Amino acid sequence: MTARPANAHQAKLLKLLRDGGPNSRAQLGDEVDLSRSKLAVEVDRLLETGLIVADGLAASRGGRRSHNIRLAPALRFLGVDIGATSIDVAVTNAELEILGHLNQPMDVREGPVAVFEQVLSMAAKLKASGLAEGFDGAGIGVPGPVRFPEGVPVAPPIMPGWDGFPVREALSQELGCPVMVDNDVNLMAMGEMHAGVARSVGDFLCVKIGTGIGCGIVAGGEVHRGVTGSAGDIGHIQAVPDGRPCACGNRGCLEAHFSGAALARDAVEAVEQGRSEELAARLAANGTLTAADVAVAAAAGDATALDLIREGGNRTGQVIAGLVSFFNPGLVVIGGGVTGLGHTLLAAIRTQVYRQSLPLATGNLPIVLGELGPTAGVIGAARLISDHLFSPA
Repeated sequence: MTARPANAHQAKLLKLLRDGGPNSRAQLGDEVDLSRSKLAVEVDRLLETGLIVADGLAASRGGRRSHNIRLAPALRFLGVDIGATSIDVAVTNAELEILGHLNQPMDVREGPVAVFEQVLSMAAKLKASGLAEGFDGAGIGVPGPVRFPEGVPVAPPIMPGWDGFPVREALSQELGCPVMVDNDVNLMAMGEMHAGVARSVGDFLCVKIGTGIGCGIVAGGEVHRGVTGSAGDIGHIQAVPDGRPCACGNRGCLEAHFSGAALARDAVEAVEQGRSEELAARLAANGTLTAADVAVAAAAGDATALDLIREGGNRTGQVIAGLVSFFNPGLVVIGGGVTGLGHTLLAAIRTQVYRQSLPLATGNLPIVLGELGPTAGVIGAARLISDHLFSPA
């Protein structure tokens, strides 16, 4: 893809076709503030670029039938979601429908070179399967703060060796296409906004609870990243005064007391204190415990596992309650690997938010689990790069 929209009208038309699928000229005219003749000029210019193609005749609205147009079916975007312990890579078409998706375990602490070797290998597999001849653009999510304009991670607490690494520049050279980089929770929020539970919501919070904890902030349909890209780093809000030491160097951070890693540590401690036969059996069988083991034990009715989940949900809910009072969102979405803990976690979070935030902020506030699971991040990554490419150069 070499062409870009020439102006804001063309950009809006491209995004309408991305988000709504093929449409008629007449219906697009209802969506944009253009006369029929000006709309025809802009559509014809987009047709010349190859970004859109004719797609048959539309249903009659009375009089002469309008022509349908759609985004070029050959356009391909690569979505990459790098988590703390795994990588998801997907190929999408221009409407951000996933055509192929791979997942591989990978420890982000192995560093950017090893991680990107894995990413490129996965992208090559998807390309070799016939899904794409090449990529028109790629979106990348990483589990740490990102200086957004440059696409560079900045002092990420759980990503040793990544500080200042030129992710966008390095991957753009390797993939041969434009690349955009963002924090992984921002991409989860964008994915849920495009195709998930937040489709019709302009102002919401998307909280990702995994190895760490972050929050995507969407205001007026746009991700709010802050001045330097660190907005939403709620895992490092103090939840327990003078509490446990955190990887960031402070004490008592929410992430130090409730996250995938913290939950696993608390589960091992419970076994050592003889408080859970169910967790003890899983530790003996597997040699380690994870948040998933706590979820299984809770589902089996283990009281200690249920208590660990409720305690973590209460602490997370206390932090989210403050965010709700401050931001007044229309929706709170809970996602990430720890959401395998399900409705026990959700109930604890809801209880704290509804108890602590003002009734005006919570009177009609849904707090729900995300719909898209591990595909939210890769859809959000594809949305990120398409937003960039479907904007005037």
